[in-house]
Amino acid sequence: MDLGLLVLRTVLGLTLAAHGAQKLFGWFGGHGLAGTGAFFEQLGFRPGKAQAFLAGLMEAGGGLLLAAGLFTPLAAAVIVAVMLVAVIGVHAAKGFFAQNGGFEYPLVLAAAASALGFTGPGAFSVDSALGLFPGPVWGVAALVAGLAMAAAPLVARRVAPATEARKAA
Repeated sequence: MDLGLLVLRTVLGLTLAAHGAQKLFGWFGGHGLAGTGAFFEQLGFRPGKAQAFLAGLMEAGGGLLLAAGLFTPLAAAVIVAVMLVAVIGVHAAKGFFAQNGGFEYPLVLAAAASALGFTGPGAFSVDSALGLFPGPVWGVAALVAGLAMAAAPLVARRVAPATEARKAA
């Protein structure tokens, strides 16, 4: 079981860290803060560049923490939050399947991070070496914190009315 958790944490964490680096630095074919910020503005997340920075920081930081198995409940909460915002703010209107731009992929990332919050990072982790975060109560705390963190940008989001959006296009 511990080896499986290590594989899951590493792949999930480094994948999210790479997505964060796309937003923050334009690495791996990303658009950097300027491009991502402009996209976020179109989605109603303002100021776009600041929102892109926070999203990139959450993905990169949460991903690296998760990969290391360090402060795993915090990493899970951050990832759940940023993926929930992606699901609702970007992908929900496009349906479920990723091939249509739907929310399938960010939902799987959020669910995997949440599951790690409940199971813990396993024996091959910094948390385990330090004796941190035993028990499923941390999974509940991570999930609740992730939902709460996602609420702020979603509530503050200003979406243009449909007629204005059509005129802008």
